[in-house]
Order: sequence, then C-alpha cells, then structure tokens
Amino acid sequence: MPAHNSAATPSSALRVDRLVSLRVVRPLRRISSSPAALRIPILMYHSISEPGADSRHPYFGTVTSPAVFEQQMRYLHDSGFQTLSPADIFANGETSIRIVRKPVIITFDDGFRDFYTNAQPILAKYGFTAVMYLPTAYIQKTPATFKGYECLTWNEVRELSRAGVLFGSHTVTHPVLKEVGQDQLEAELRDSKKTIEDELGFAIDSFAYPYAYPQHNREFVQRLRSVLIDAGYQNGVSTIIGSTHGIEDRFCLKRLPANSWDDPTFFAAKLNGDYDWLGNVQYLSKSLKARFS
Repeated sequence: MPAHNSAATPSSALRVDRLVSLRVVRPLRRISSSPAALRIPILMYHSISEPGADSRHPYFGTVTSPAVFEQQMRYLHDSGFQTLSPADIFANGETSIRIVRKPVIITFDDGFRDFYTNAQPILAKYGFTAVMYLPTAYIQKTPATFKGYECLTWNEVRELSRAGVLFGSHTVTHPVLKEVGQDQLEAELRDSKKTIEDELGFAIDSFAYPYAYPQHNREFVQRLRSVLIDAGYQNGVSTIIGSTHGIEDRFCLKRLPANSWDDPTFFAAKLNGDYDWLGNVQYLSKSLKARFS
C-alpha cells in the first residue's frame, strides 16, 4: 500500500486510539492462544473529498480524500478482501455468515454527491460494491445541500443502482431519533424506505442510524428495533465501533469509521480487529454520561 500523505494528517493531534490499538491491543492479540472469532469489518465513510480546515480531532473526522480512499481500496483489493452487503451476513438465517475468505462491507452515510463523482469510479476500478444510506429529504431532482455538501439526485441514485451500488435508508430528515416522538420516529423510518423504493422500483431492507447510537438506552433500542421490523427492514448498521459478528443484533451492526487520517498501518489494524476494543470504552463513556447528566 502506498505511503499515506502525511501532509493531510494534523501533527498536533495525539491519536490515543491509534497508540493503544497498535502498541497495546495488537501485540496482545498476536500472542493470544484463543482462536480468532469470525468477524466482518463494516467500514463507515461519509464524504470522499478533500478535507478542508477542520478543528476537530481526527478521531471525529468524516472526510476521506479521494487519494487516501483509493489507497484504502487498493489495500483491500491487494489483501484479498471481498465486498458483501449487510443482507449477506444473514443470508441463510440470522447467525449464518456466507463463507468468504476475507469479507468486508463498505458503507456510506448521508448521500453526498461526491460518492458519485469520486468514490464510485474507485470502487468500480477495484471491483467492489458499497451501500449508500440516503436521508431522503435531501435527495431531489437537482442537487440539494446537506451539512454543506451537495447530495445525490434521484437520477444519479438510479444510475448508481444500475451499476451495482446498494441503497438503504438514513431516515428522512436525519434527526436525533432518540429525541423525537413515536409518530415522527415511525414516519422517519417508514417514509424514507417508501421513497427510496418508489424511486428505484424495488424493495430496500437496510437502515443506518444517524448520529451516535444510544446502545446504553435499552428501552429506546428495543422501541427502535420494533419500529424497524414493523416498517419491513431486515438489518441496520450503527455507529457502535467494532467489527460485526453474525450473532449480534441484526439491527445495530457495528462499524469501523474511516477517514483521511487513517494511515496504512492504522487502517490495516482496524480491519484486523485491533480497533474493536474502543467499542467497550465508547459504551462505558455513554453510560456514565447518561447516568450523571
């Protein structure tokens, strides 16, 4: 894999998550005598564009430059990874994973148009499929703007679908779902699914949760799951950090965030499971914050 463009990495930002993953977790996992569990890394991308001036820590980055994205896709290709869809995890039942030597699922949230211009040509070059999750209020006949980025049009969505890109729902208006009432929760999930199906002409079955997934809130998680089932979804991805296993709840599959600041060694570590530890820290942090807020 080619060297990462160091100019894109803020030198002042201490990557504690990288340090622990590479210096502590990876060595410990290498000497572990326990057999490796079957895992599927689900990569989570947002915008594939040149990162602008951003004061946020790289941990929170959601932008991947086209050059870095191509490096990452080349690494997947050269390492023998094969792309699946979330539905493939449960192709023969909820706990049955289709046998692929090195599976990976590539997902994109928010429906940004730079997927069409920058990401899809790279994916096609390496023979990969991906899943794009659409917030349908921002997908129009002409490019609408969401979070400062142009979004896909419905004509582009249909063109991408014909090229093999899969689509799922990312709600209608991208709200913080745990803060909305039951009627809006149901409408956000039901109406977004119907809109995509009407535009594409076939059923879609996958959902991506917007914002931080509140896994510590068991009452809400159960209510969300019930609404997803009633609306006809078969699976869903979340922002819970980690690799996914077939034994997990199919409506809150874990993902691995990727962005421009993932150097080659760190990107490989995420794929190998050395970043999964952060999911436990994430859960503890959210639980403590909820308890004392």
